[in-house]
Amino acid sequence: MNSQDYWKKFTTGTDPRNITLPKVKQVDSFDPVTQCTYYETPAQFKYVESEWPTMWETATSNGMNKTAEFTALNKSIDWSKMPKIPVRQATADGGLNMTGYDEDNDPDCWWSASTCTKPKHQGVNEDIYQCPEPDTWGLTYDDGPNCSHNAFYDFLEEKKLKASMFYIGSNVVNWPYGAMRGIKNGHHIADHTWSHQLMTTLSNEEVLAELYYTQKAIKLITGVTPLHWRPAFGDVDDRVRWIATQLGLTTILWSEDTDDWAAGETEPVSTVQHNYDDFIKMGSNGTMSTHGNIVLTHEINNMTMSLAVKNIPQIQKNYKHVIDVATCMNISHPYQETTVKFPSFAEYLSGKTATTGSNSSSSSSSSAGASSSSGSSSGSSSSGSASGSAASAEQSTGTSAGFKSVPANGVAAAIALTVLAALV
Repeated sequence: MNSQDYWKKFTTGTDPRNITLPKVKQVDSFDPVTQCTYYETPAQFKYVESEWPTMWETATSNGMNKTAEFTALNKSIDWSKMPKIPVRQATADGGLNMTGYDEDNDPDCWWSASTCTKPKHQGVNEDIYQCPEPDTWGLTYDDGPNCSHNAFYDFLEEKKLKASMFYIGSNVVNWPYGAMRGIKNGHHIADHTWSHQLMTTLSNEEVLAELYYTQKAIKLITGVTPLHWRPAFGDVDDRVRWIATQLGLTTILWSEDTDDWAAGETEPVSTVQHNYDDFIKMGSNGTMSTHGNIVLTHEINNMTMSLAVKNIPQIQKNYKHVIDVATCMNISHPYQETTVKFPSFAEYLSGKTATTGSNSSSSSSSSAGASSSSGSSSGSSSSGSASGSAASAEQSTGTSAGFKSVPANGVAAAIALTVLAALV
């Protein structure tokens, strides 16, 4: 098996061109507690605990690195071609130990050390970090799907906005209807790893598993397999990029960071709002006259989504274009499957926004009513997605913008949307 063909073995009952969400309270409510109440997983995706890594733990957990499918994938990769780069060490406070690393020459294109985006080694996909089109705000949100994002996604839909959504594998499995809504609304869905860790501190096998099981979760639930990913904290080097490249994944980083995850936690809300204000001004003061940006923001909690709702009108006033990364980069097919087609930038300018395309040449990889994972049983579990629901609500307070951790403080603080509902 060619490592980049791994996705063809995933079978799903979801047609990304024809998603109907069920009439259940979690899908329709704006109340955060109601939205984040356990629900049975969809008929086409029956969660079986033994078939997945433990929620919010490294994706090799629960023996997932020993399964036949993962072993076959691992063996299909020619590891001798991987750049000879050591696994990094984390510090006691959750940062990175850069002692001894040549930051000036940056031989490994380690973003955390230098914000390098152009690989120094062969056979590695180059990062995307800004939109080439002038006067463009690249709209991205990390850490979804948040279980109580209904009002936020309604707002984006009302404004006719598409964003690049970087979904965490554990959240996708926990809140499958949230992920399905992202596809239904035409957002560009991408991989944000299984458990949101510093990727350069993980072993080769752990990096591969973090990406693989997130890819699998997104495919089984939404019907598409992403071609893009974003490392948690932006922590990536050429070793990690090379492994991602084996799965056909290209890294998307950012050019501007709002630090919205820290608002009200480690930074005053006013500081984050100042960041937004500065970036918004860039759209009207000539800074973006020759290119656009990609901005790091989150659907992580009430605060970050409320800040998005507050600032989007001003972003739209100051930028000619507010679009997802696939469109700004002229990536018509951001998934392995060609069933979904995004408009080119020129098509977007002409008003074309449809994201459905011709039948995929590889559509045989999807079959309605198929089992939840290739080569495994499709039996249901009474625990459904609840096994990680509480963990998801708490872990959703983790960060994507720095090496700091935000204390988990319960469902109400993590996902409440009362302020957002009022803004909408």
